[in-house]
Amino acid sequence: MTIENPSREEIKGILKKAKRIAVVGLSDNPERTSYMISEAMQKAGYEIIPVNPSVESVLGVKAVSSLKEIEGHVDIVNVFRRSEYLPEIAKEFDEIDADIFWAQLGLENEEAYQFLKEKGYTVIMNRCIKVEHALTK
Repeated sequence: MTIENPSREEIKGILKKAKRIAVVGLSDNPERTSYMISEAMQKAGYEIIPVNPSVESVLGVKAVSSLKEIEGHVDIVNVFRRSEYLPEIAKEFDEIDADIFWAQLGLENEEAYQFLKEKGYTVIMNRCIKVEHALTK
């Protein structure tokens, strides 16, 4: 794998600047990691946009079924879907106005990474956004 994440300093800057996080694969089950992490980020002041075709709403926010349904600018797309889905999500990410593609801890995909890097995007893989956010304090 040739995946290189931005430095911790750069990630800190990204999280300080970001306001809106679209969470792909956000579950409405409070026991799921995606829910717990998104709830923590929401409590930290971020606007969370659930992206999941099989739920109505999560954390008090109406869910959308795809990234393309989101109105307005998205700062970070945070992905909680298995690594094999990352290339397809990366392609959809490329079609919207978003800054950072972030695959959660345990998720990496070389094809998605190369596709996004070639287009000049900032890509973070195999990192937990909540852990990184805690390090910015």
